[in-house]
Amino acid sequence: MAQSKTVIILAGGTGQRMEQKVPKQFLLLDGMPILYYSLKIFKEFDANIRIILVLPEAYINDWKNLCVKHQINIEHKLVKGGTNRFFSVKNGMENTPNKGLIAIHDGVRPLVDLKTIRNVFETADSFGSAVPVIEINESVRELTEKGNRAINRKTLRLIQTPQVFHSTQLKKAYQQSYQEKFTDDANVVEASGEKVYLSEGNYENIKITRSIDLKFAEAILNQ
Repeated sequence: MAQSKTVIILAGGTGQRMEQKVPKQFLLLDGMPILYYSLKIFKEFDANIRIILVLPEAYINDWKNLCVKHQINIEHKLVKGGTNRFFSVKNGMENTPNKGLIAIHDGVRPLVDLKTIRNVFETADSFGSAVPVIEINESVRELTEKGNRAINRKTLRLIQTPQVFHSTQLKKAYQQSYQEKFTDDANVVEASGEKVYLSEGNYENIKITRSIDLKFAEAILNQ
């Protein structure tokens, strides 16, 4: 895979659901800030990958201080976040190459593994896009106007990140006006008329949203 590779790591939120004084992406996981693990795994995947970290503007200096404190020397470019995910991605793409592959990753998914990253980059290289997914192991019901109804879980998948796209495809998609349904990059690309391809994710790749998730992540790391 000779194409240039870029990853935009999104950490533009403040993590209010964690009920902490600092953004959740700065919380310590096994002694290191949560964001460190995403920087580390992508650099391990490709030493030449371009890493762009999107942060709330008010917390950029806090992150710089954490990097000094924890001796985080992985090269990355800092970009201020937007009002929501859509605009944070747009900000992160401003200085990315017009050709190559661009990954978008949630900074609070510290446990993505190398196999998942390789899968999505290889799939996107071949087909233009790749979204990591996992099967649902529990029963699912859909809320309706009349109450609720069972859904066949075999036809459903849980979406993860990193989501990878050809640069030209992604930049074209983000020229659209923002819509509320744009909860991830696959939605944006699909709305531009492009097909989205799926790739195998990893079950440990949880998104740390609440305090209990941090405990799960620590347990996985300490296995």
